Order: sequence, then structure tokens, then C-alpha cells
Amino acid sequence: MMYKYFPHTEAELKAMMEQVGITSLDDLYAEVPEAIRFRGDYNLPSEMSELEVRQLFEQLGRQNQQLVCFAGAGVYDHYTPAVIPQLLQRSEFLTSYTPYQAEISQGTLHYIFEYQSMMAELTGMDISNASMYDGTTATAEAVMMAVAAGKKQDKVLVSSTLDPKTMAVVRTYAHFHHIGIETIDARDGVTDFSHLQQLLAQHPREYAAVLVQQPNFFGIIEDYSGFADAIHSEKGLLIVNSVAADLALLKTPAEWGADIAVGDGQSLGIPMQFGGPYVGYMCCTEKLIRKMPGRIVGKTLDSRGQRAFVLTLQAREQHIRRQKATSNICSNQSLMALFVTIYMSLMGKEGLKEAAQLSYAGAHYLCDQLLATGHFQLAYQQPFFNEFVVCYDGDVDTLQQRFTQHGFFGGIKVADDQLMFAVTEKRTKEEIDTLIQLV
Repeated sequence: MMYKYFPHTEAELKAMMEQVGITSLDDLYAEVPEAIRFRGDYNLPSEMSELEVRQLFEQLGRQNQQLVCFAGAGVYDHYTPAVIPQLLQRSEFLTSYTPYQAEISQGTLHYIFEYQSMMAELTGMDISNASMYDGTTATAEAVMMAVAAGKKQDKVLVSSTLDPKTMAVVRTYAHFHHIGIETIDARDGVTDFSHLQQLLAQHPREYAAVLVQQPNFFGIIEDYSGFADAIHSEKGLLIVNSVAADLALLKTPAEWGADIAVGDGQSLGIPMQFGGPYVGYMCCTEKLIRKMPGRIVGKTLDSRGQRAFVLTLQAREQHIRRQKATSNICSNQSLMALFVTIYMSLMGKEGLKEAAQLSYAGAHYLCDQLLATGHFQLAYQQPFFNEFVVCYDGDVDTLQQRFTQHGFFGGIKVADDQLMFAVTEKRTKEEIDTLIQLV
């Protein structure tokens, strides 16, 4: 064989090349300019045994510096019960794919159904789909969904207190779908409701949705009273992005009058693991169910009267008429949906509340201790949950280097003189006190 790991014989390759009218595989790249073609040798290491490969990766892993994390900005260091990874490693979960054949996919369909049930209860919404890729893309999909549900409304208002990473993804999706994105001003770290009212009055019936975040990027718990009524009066929708774990204590999106609730489920026990994989959630009111991307699993009875799970709803356009689809998301982060389903099952309602309460209390203790040093002051005089921004009277870069040298990821620099700290239930009083001693 010409190629060690390809199954085709030389005779088969020759027959295929004759069929397409070429004499060598290089002819397939004839249109690639010579100036940009790589003709050298690849810089690949020599072959290794399994033992040597494991030793190599262990050596590489030891180069990573494990820090005590006091940072957030959308990704949080929450506790992961040990049983979850063990259950995820079961072959029926690791190897499962799209559950088209219900008769052989009952296990997958069952846990997706439970995931949907739990996320609908957590957000207070009527419907949950079978998960999205992550919180940022879920938010962008919600914007597209709102425009698809609108009556020739192709603009969306986005609070400037939205996470900049999420805003960047929303703008990217919006650009290629010809959706106009306009921002609502912030005042003292929160969305300026008067500016929202002004924009809606200046451009009546032009906005398909208003998008806000709770808690917002700065960790502030915003009061969204009146937001739903304001956009609903203009025949638009309210989209609320939330950190999933925080909803154990905060008012749900449904209580704010949201039509679509989205966000990241990473806070439900998924390790930070260098940025993913995570899972996005999307929930909505029942009247929007046919505009929702992805799939919905439902429960029914089989011919013997026994409980069975099926794909209840999935937009056919996602596969057949892609150009007419609201979204082209097909596969999803189902394994991570199972992760958060097991997590919520283990923690229960009281466990979720306790973890959120510990995070809240830890953040406020850290904030009080930072302010007591005399070197910090709160950037915003607003209520916050488990994350907050402080102004520092010294050099932020030097302070962060000192934190790192002593084993701490001490916040995220959000401005030249500002740090944003986050605390979860994993952080202890001793860790906080040690961090304070480094100031």
C-alpha cells in the first residue's frame, strides 16, 4: 500500500483516478499556486511506544501551573462530584450519537428528556431544547430565533453589560444573517432602562428583541422590571442570558417575563478544562416552540403501554432545506447535557441552593477583605452575586504576577486599574485570607 493507514490498494486508487481523469493524486492540487505549497519535510517527532507517549504527555502536563482560581467571566471553578466522570465513561454514553432510532436510543432519549425537564424548571420556562454547543452560540441562536419570529423586524437591542465574548459571537452571527445589532447604554454598571425606552420610542416596531444578562458581565444583579413590558409593547421578545447555577437563588428568566432564556451550563459542575467542552441551554415559551433550533425529546407510551421516549420535534429544514432553516445546528453537546443532568440529580434543589449561597457568601467576604486593605474600592455600588469588580490603587499587572507566583489566579484584568474577582463554593476562608495577605 502507498499509505500505511489507508484501506485502499494501489489498484483501487488507480481506478478512482482514471474515473476522474487524473494520473496522480498531486493532480488534485494542480490549481493550488506553487508559491503557497509546502514542499519541505514535516517537523514530526520519531515514533514512540505507548509507554513513551504516556511519559511525554505526563511531562507536558507537569508544565501546567495549577492555580487556585479566583477568576470567572463566564467560566467558574465549581465542585464536580466524583461519580459524574465515572458514569460518563460508560460506553453507551461515550459512543452514542444522534438518537434517530428511538427503539435503540431509549437511554440517550431518557436523559435528554430529564435534562430538558430540569432546565425548564431551573429557568421557569415552558420548553427546553436538547442543549446547544455553549452559552455564547446559544445566545446568538436566540437572536436569530427572535428575528425569525418577528414581523419584518431585523434589529436587536443588546445591553452593553453583556459579556464581551458573547457580544462578539452575537455580532458575528448577526452580520452574516443581516441582523442589525444596537447597544443599550449602561449607567453605573447596569443597563440604562431610560435609554432602552428612548430607543424603542425613536424606532417603533423595528426591534425583534432585547437581550440582557443576569447577573451581568460585572457580576451585578440587575433589576429588569419593566423590560419585558417595554419590548412586548413593540411586538418584540425579551432574551435573558444567565449563568445556570445562579438561577438556584435568583429570580428566573420567566419571572422577569423573558420569552427566551439562554446561557452556559458550565457552572453546573463541568470542570473548566482549558475552555471546553461546555454546554449551552436554551428555553422558551410554548408559543415559540416551532422557532426553536435543535431538537426536543418527549415522553409517550409504546404499543404495550410502557413509557417510551421519542424525538418529539425537530425542524426538518435543518437537514433538507438548510437555506430556509432558523438554524443549522444538528448534533449537540449531548454528553455534556448528560453531565449537568447527573450533577443536578445529585445536588438536588437544596444542594444547588447551598452551592450558590456559599459562592455568594465567599464573594462578599473576599470583597470586604479587599476593601479593608485600603487599596481597593468597588467599581460599582450595585448588588452582586459571586463576582465583582474593584479598582486598585497600584499596578494591576504587578499584583497579578504576585498572585500567580504564590499559586493564585487572582482575578481578571478588565481595565488598567480594575480587577474582576469570582468566588465559588470551592474557595475556602483560608484561601481567601492567604490571597489578601499578598496584597
